[in-house]
Amino acid sequence: MQESVMEALWKTGHISGSNAAYVEEVYESYLQDPASVPEQWRDYFDQLPTVNGGMGSDVRHSEIIEYFELLGRNRARPMVAPGEGAENIAHERKQVEVVQLVNAYRLSGHQKANVDPLNLRTKKAPQDLDLAFHGLNAADLDSVFQTGDLSFGYKESSLKGLIADLEKTFCQNIGAEVMHITNYEERRWLLQRLESSRSTPDYGAKFKRHILSRLTAAEGLERHLDSKYPGTKRFGLEGGESFIPLMDTLINRCGGYGAKEMVIGMAHRGRLNTLVNILGKNPTALFSEFEGKKLVDTSGDVKYHQGFSSNVMTPGGEMHLALAFNPSHLEIVSPVVEGSVRARQDRRDDTRGNKVVPVVIHGDAAFAGQGVVMETFQMSQTRAYKTGGTVHIVINNQVGFTTSRAEDARSTDYATDVAKMIEAPIFHVNGDDPEAVAYLTNLAADYRNEFGKDVVLDLVCYRRRGHNETDEPSATQPVMYKAIRAHKTTRTLYAEQLVNEGVISAEDAETMSNDYRAALDRGEHVAHGLVSEPDSSLFVDWSPYIGHDWQTPYDSTYPLKDLQALAEQVTSIPDGVQVQRQVAKIYDDRRKMAGGALPINWGMAETLAYATLLKQDYAVRLTGQDVGRGTFSHRHAVVHNQKDGELYVPLQNVKEDQPAFDIYDSFLSEEAVLAFEYGYATTTPSGMVIWEAQFGDFANGAQVVIDQFITSGEHKWQRLCGLTMLLPHGYEGQGPEHSSARLERFMQLCAEHNIQVCIPTTPAQVYHLLRRQAIRLMRRPLVVMSPKWILRHKLATSSLEELANGTFLSVIGDDAVDPKETKRVVLCSGKVYYHLYEAREEREEKDVALIRIEQLYPFPEEDIRVALKAFAHINDVVWCQEEPMNQGAWYASQHRMRRVVERVNEDSYLRYVGRSSSSAPAAGYMSTHLDELNKFVSAALDTSV
Repeated sequence: MQESVMEALWKTGHISGSNAAYVEEVYESYLQDPASVPEQWRDYFDQLPTVNGGMGSDVRHSEIIEYFELLGRNRARPMVAPGEGAENIAHERKQVEVVQLVNAYRLSGHQKANVDPLNLRTKKAPQDLDLAFHGLNAADLDSVFQTGDLSFGYKESSLKGLIADLEKTFCQNIGAEVMHITNYEERRWLLQRLESSRSTPDYGAKFKRHILSRLTAAEGLERHLDSKYPGTKRFGLEGGESFIPLMDTLINRCGGYGAKEMVIGMAHRGRLNTLVNILGKNPTALFSEFEGKKLVDTSGDVKYHQGFSSNVMTPGGEMHLALAFNPSHLEIVSPVVEGSVRARQDRRDDTRGNKVVPVVIHGDAAFAGQGVVMETFQMSQTRAYKTGGTVHIVINNQVGFTTSRAEDARSTDYATDVAKMIEAPIFHVNGDDPEAVAYLTNLAADYRNEFGKDVVLDLVCYRRRGHNETDEPSATQPVMYKAIRAHKTTRTLYAEQLVNEGVISAEDAETMSNDYRAALDRGEHVAHGLVSEPDSSLFVDWSPYIGHDWQTPYDSTYPLKDLQALAEQVTSIPDGVQVQRQVAKIYDDRRKMAGGALPINWGMAETLAYATLLKQDYAVRLTGQDVGRGTFSHRHAVVHNQKDGELYVPLQNVKEDQPAFDIYDSFLSEEAVLAFEYGYATTTPSGMVIWEAQFGDFANGAQVVIDQFITSGEHKWQRLCGLTMLLPHGYEGQGPEHSSARLERFMQLCAEHNIQVCIPTTPAQVYHLLRRQAIRLMRRPLVVMSPKWILRHKLATSSLEELANGTFLSVIGDDAVDPKETKRVVLCSGKVYYHLYEAREEREEKDVALIRIEQLYPFPEEDIRVALKAFAHINDVVWCQEEPMNQGAWYASQHRMRRVVERVNEDSYLRYVGRSSSSAPAAGYMSTHLDELNKFVSAALDTSV
């Protein structure tokens, strides 16, 4: 049986076990005479796929007959010839039309569903839910039909009863979108879950009282804050209170499946409520923040950006909850959460993703509008970034700030339509029906556990106040807010429901509210299930890395003999792995480097840095768009067997029971991938986490991550991070977008010793720099302006001895000139040094000293002073850079360089030599590039000017 035909038959929605007999008859009539069957069926059969892609009837016929047999059909019944058995065929045709109606409800029922608690959404019943659309009429309502394999729990029903069940399943307070899922098993599983229960939960009195208690907490906190701190921004949850019982249900369901950790990403709306009522933040601590008390010695952040963690007890045992810190960029926290989850899963060897669950809460406008949402979805099933499925929750206020008109808010029907790109099931639910919310929450958790994929819960609610508590929303949404003012709260509606059902009395409901407010006044924890003495094994242990600074000692040396043996090991390819010709040459050269016959180049030094770290039990994770090979073909850490395409990674074979060396070519994303690696690094204290840009300037696409997390996360949130960014940088005449990693932006962001910015110029320097980053106990981000042009430059080499015995030098002085004969000192960084050096050698000039600053931040003032000390008598000092004057390091660092120059010689004055200011990063013409290069190199070396 060919899958193409099977899928085609199912996708059409025409075929199920119950109507296979009729379709088979029509099909066999079609084979004898296509004109004998109705046009609709003729078109349908004409377009069925075949094995050979053509219209071979015999092949297609045998496939379809086999399909009927797989359905368990008894084919002994004689075929009805065209024109005979008209009454039977008419009934069977009605049967097919009923099945089409069933599928129409599955496909379009959500468009009719009552998911808007304000009932402002203009609902027009989809055309395909009309009886006449399928050739049915009122006279058919009392007829009995079969409903197929996915049968609502029974085999037969009157059409009237069937429609009632379809309406209950797909058109009440739940709108399910599952028919876009092409995987048959997933779609069938979801439909069976929905249809067998008619999308209607059956909860007992105890659980209903629990839901009411959580709604009481959600509403009670907002009312308490409003009365205590009126007019203060809090981005309250009023209108979306069902989110609190949703989270409570999700935590318990996932805990029941054995989850030990849940990492939560969330923007502003409802965050404070979540902190207090779900994670158990003490209300007193929250009140202190409202009162403006300083809680940390750094900048801190507003209360609705703060993270938190706690442990709660679930049916499956203790679970650690971690709410990620986030900035005001509403969706950028999503990939950060995924990275943190993956790191926790890797730590637990949780390859299935059952022990650590990512949950990301979105606003409807941001979910539809922010591109990083798409990027995060796209990474969800890739090898490097999968986390076993994310539960996405959209708090759908039906307005984005002041934008609510559908034609302005988005181009899609729903805010959640972007999730269809990965065929995630999407469940829309009326926020005023907390039981339906809990039902879908359990279904979402079950789906993730079953299939390991993302799922979306669209909590359709409203925003009782404006964007924040200081806004007047009726100025821009008068109709919506007129309806909101007249609308009872979710808690009130549900309490009335339970009173009517006899589950609780009105007095008990009022007592529940009073008790909650009293607990807040007493400053008690009000979250359920908090663990008073948490299991510390569930935490990430950062204690060894706290309190260290740049002076923390480290040793990046490695015994020479061990280094040689390791070099030989990582350059050996097993028999049976056929290596591509150019790659074989690279490995042949590396073996010569291991034996001392060739000097060490950049790629070999980097490989040895990773190899020695692995040997010393530091794990390494390296991702980026071309990291396996290296964009400039210098790395080749992953060898592709030319016989079968299988991969061999030498660095994964350093020793038995070695730590992980994970290397992944990423999908074409900078923002989501860098945010993921940041999240991974903040949850991985030991080892090495590296992201490499394809070209350094491509980091521009991830500027939000750099600005709001990497360079400021420690200062705002006390979040340590040892992430390394490799940004290929250097002016080579390749145009504006392939030259500059925008060094000036990183330099501008440097303050309070927040990051390291380095420009190594030799293999030994990058070797020791990478090893220092892992070995030194201080954890701060490292930004490396890594090379392109000098990867294979004849002068950019090192010896094995320099790797074995050296250390990273923040400044490299000039021993090649006699200080007594020197007239000028040129300070520089990076690739421009080699241009200056080669020009000086070619001109046989002996009166210019070249001093390289290899670390631009933290600025190595004392090391520069020592390098300049031999030239203290010289007052002609220049800074030379490749970048235009308004870019590069000049503007951000000139005051620091000038200060140290004047310390050495108070008569010295630092001057600039380089390209003129430019609005573009670099010239796009090689001739212009070379002309500019020659001019400023000559100016730097010409001591007469």
